[in-house]
Amino acid sequence: MILRVLLILSFFPLVQLTDKILVKQPPWLIADNHEAVTLACNYTYDKIPSEFRASLQKGTNSALEVCFVYVNGTHKPLLSSTEDFSCNVDFDNKTVKFQLWNMSVNQTDIYFCKIEFMYPPPYLSNEKINGTIIYVKEKEVCPTPGTPESPKPFWAVVAALCVLASYSMLITVAFFNCWLKSKKNRILHSDYMNMTPRRPGPTKKHYQPYAPTRDYAAYRS
Repeated sequence: MILRVLLILSFFPLVQLTDKILVKQPPWLIADNHEAVTLACNYTYDKIPSEFRASLQKGTNSALEVCFVYVNGTHKPLLSSTEDFSCNVDFDNKTVKFQLWNMSVNQTDIYFCKIEFMYPPPYLSNEKINGTIIYVKEKEVCPTPGTPESPKPFWAVVAALCVLASYSMLITVAFFNCWLKSKKNRILHSDYMNMTPRRPGPTKKHYQPYAPTRDYAAYRS
């Protein structure tokens, strides 16, 4: 009798330890900005509850409840989500899928699935697990094939270089013309000075005094 009681008591904790909701979710997911992502929470339990609640919580301390679904066998499932998230929930006896729409970069965080069985009693919920990191990245926009488009800054730099090159060429041509004109004027001025006769230097001229010629024949007569 005592041995039978000991066997029952030793088996009872094992039953209690296995009477839990086991939840598995992927370690990480990647989503593009303004796109949707689906987080699947797979749970295992021997019984099928008639009333349960499944929720998705955000943050390391699960401070924000993103969305939840409440299922009662006699009523329509109740779905609710926060203002910052657009959420849809699909579920069956083994999986709860949270589909988040229009994700943004600032919603990158760790997310936890929580499964709660309301009825029949007792109330059960899964233990907190590692969670899923959802990384939302900026979506890269590729140019349409057949219409390649170079970045605008590149064309701006090319246009600026063309303008500077044209301006430098105009300045160079103008400077060269001025230099040719200046050189031509110097050459003409130099030829004019060479063609001008030099003023003769001072010369000594001997002037003979003027004396009228005398008529000696008149004196003879």
